[in-house]
Amino acid sequence: MNNDYLNTKGRIFDIQRFSVHDGPGVRTIIFLKGCFLRCKWCCNPESQKFDIEKMVVDGKEKIIGRDVTVADIMEEIEKDRIYYRRSGGGVTLSGGESLRQPEFAAALLRACKEKGINTAIESTGCASFDKIEMILPYLDLYLMDIKHTNSEKHRQFTMQPNELILENAKKIAEKAKKLIIRAPVIPTFNDTENEIRDIAKFAKTLPGVDELHLLPYHRLGEDKYEGLGRNYELHSLELIPDEHIQRLKTVVESEGLKCQIGG
Repeated sequence: MNNDYLNTKGRIFDIQRFSVHDGPGVRTIIFLKGCFLRCKWCCNPESQKFDIEKMVVDGKEKIIGRDVTVADIMEEIEKDRIYYRRSGGGVTLSGGESLRQPEFAAALLRACKEKGINTAIESTGCASFDKIEMILPYLDLYLMDIKHTNSEKHRQFTMQPNELILENAKKIAEKAKKLIIRAPVIPTFNDTENEIRDIAKFAKTLPGVDELHLLPYHRLGEDKYEGLGRNYELHSLELIPDEHIQRLKTVVESEGLKCQIGG
């Protein structure tokens, strides 16, 4: 067997082990550098640029981003194989946007599948569909963000319109083994019942999709903006009360979808 794909290079900025989010069971999350969007609420602003950057963390300057091969990452992944097997877990690619590095993402997912490891990806689907098709054969679960159904509002908060994303969602639903839609719930952006209902109605049109996850707004990445010398535009936003999130959950369920709060 030709294993040249194990030498495929990519750029990551973090590896999180023993996660119980972003897919079933205990998972290893690989965070890839680079993103097509610039979401105002992004909790990983260090992921947005593909460039290797410097960020002040706890008063000390830290280099963010390193170049690796698929073989390098597989050495880390193999350490936790026993936890995947016991819990039904595996590996999830996150970012940033993994489709910013499609060759690396596809090669890494292929390596996992050839080792019998469950695979997932967190993605907006904001890329040409030929890039998405590169990863689908090696993917067990696609966790796809649908942030808004209104393209202009989507552009105002993410710097990109949403037509390509919505069109790709339809194609992914046809070809992916399993697709779950996720909606980050952000005050002033999409936190009304009507906006969440619109996302749920769209999700319901996708073949095989029966689940929508609501991801409530939080401020866990706010200090990173200061560390990068950037302004966090949403600093005045209040967290969403639990009772409102529960109402939104009810809205999703009223459209016939299973709903989970959190990733």
